Amino acid sequence: MKRSIRIARHSTSISLEPEFWDELKTISLKDRISLNQLVAQVDAKRNGNLSSALRLFVLKRLKEAE
Repeated sequence: MKRSIRIARHSTSISLEPEFWDELKTISLKDRISLNQLVAQVDAKRNGNLSSALRLFVLKRLKEAE
């Protein structure tokens, strides 16, 4: 599923499976920040593709929660 997100005053399209979008929304609620802010945080720390960085971020958070 492709969505448009605004990061640092520019729009970008991100393709992620619905399950990853759902988990990102859950994380943003837990962290009390907007989805755009969460994506911007991941974007600032990434080395490669943003979609891949978001998937890895979700995986890391799920593992930390175990």
